[in-house]
Amino acid sequence: MRIEIATPSGVAVDVDDVVHVRAEDRTGAFGIQPRHADFVTKLAISVVTFRDARGNEHHVAVRGGVLRVRAGKFVDIATREAVVGRQLAELKDAVLHRLREAAESEATARTEAARLNAAVARHLYRYVRAEATGQPPTLRSTRRGEEA
Repeated sequence: MRIEIATPSGVAVDVDDVVHVRAEDRTGAFGIQPRHADFVTKLAISVVTFRDARGNEHHVAVRGGVLRVRAGKFVDIATREAVVGRQLAELKDAVLHRLREAAESEATARTEAARLNAAVARHLYRYVRAEATGQPPTLRSTRRGEEA
């Protein structure tokens, strides 16, 4: 089998002689061997492990993504971030923690952006309402007791 793990910045892994792949989605861990049926799943933030024909295991921490098996001989993974490591313990302790923190940080940033958009909409509504009534608009902060 061939495994390819790609990120927006390039190809992290491209190996031809793979005999087994272990990955994880929201339902848990699963394995893929040559001649596996076509398959698509959304990966969890996890470590993908694959074994080559010589019996060597390789580990790649992925920040979620999509895994696809094609024609029983191609495993393609598209992910936001992939970190290749030699030792599983190294990836598990350091990299996975970093990937989870980055995902949480992005979620917080999206929440703050939504709050900012709502505040802008409220201020625009006040201006439109004031213009319609002929009164001067008042600027109020979203926090109680503060003037903008």
